Amino acid sequence: MISQLLPGAQFAYRMRLASVSPPKGCLLLLHGVGGNERNFSEISKWIDPAILVIMPQGPIALSNSGDQFAWFHVAFTKDGPQINEQEAEESRLRLLVFIKEMQGLYQVTSSNTVVAGFSQGGIMSASVALTFPNTVKGFGVLSGRILPEIKPHINNLEGLKQLQAYLAHGKFDSKLPISFLFQADELLNDLNVPHVTKIYPMDHEISENELKDFVQWLNEQFESTISNF
Repeated sequence: MISQLLPGAQFAYRMRLASVSPPKGCLLLLHGVGGNERNFSEISKWIDPAILVIMPQGPIALSNSGDQFAWFHVAFTKDGPQINEQEAEESRLRLLVFIKEMQGLYQVTSSNTVVAGFSQGGIMSASVALTFPNTVKGFGVLSGRILPEIKPHINNLEGLKQLQAYLAHGKFDSKLPISFLFQADELLNDLNVPHVTKIYPMDHEISENELKDFVQWLNEQFESTISNF
C-alpha cells in the first residue's frame, strides 16, 4: 500500500513499507520531468515486498495542478537538452541529504540502498551515485543520461568500483536519443563501474520487458547484499 504524501527535510515523498523490519533493502524511485512520485505506484508492486520503496517528489512545480514536477528545468533544443545547471546541482546535493535521511529513518544502509529513475529521475540517480558512491550500492538509469556537468565532481574512483549500475534505453527514443545510452555506457567503462546495459524496441517509456529485467537486476543486488553478511 502506498502512503500519503509525507514531509521530508528535503523532499516530500510517498513510500511502500517493507513487509519485514528492518527492510531487506531500500529502493528510491525518481520520476521524470513533468511527472510525479505517483508515477511509480504500479511499478512498486513489482518490487520484492521485503524492500522499502521510497518515491520522492521533485522540488520544482511545473504547473498549478500539483501533479507535474521536475528536479531541474530543461529545454529541448535542436542542439540537444539544455539544463538549468544550478537547479540540477542543488537537486543533486539535496538528494544526497534525502537518501541519508531515509537511511537513518528506516534503518537501512548504503550497502542495501539502490536509487533509480526514469528520464530526469535516472539522470539524478546517476548524478548522486557517481559523485557520492559510498551512499548507495547501485543506481538505475531508465531512458535517461549522465550529465557531463557532473564529471568535475567524480573523484572517488575506488568507491566507484563498488557500485553497480543498470542502464536501459529505448532504441527509438524520440526525447533522449539512444546516443545518450552509448555515452553513458562508455563513461561507466572508463570509470570501471560494473554495469548492465539494455536496449529495448520502444520510445521514451518503460516497457514490461524492461521492467522485468530491471526487477531481476534489483533482486540480484539485494541478494548479494544479504550473502555478504
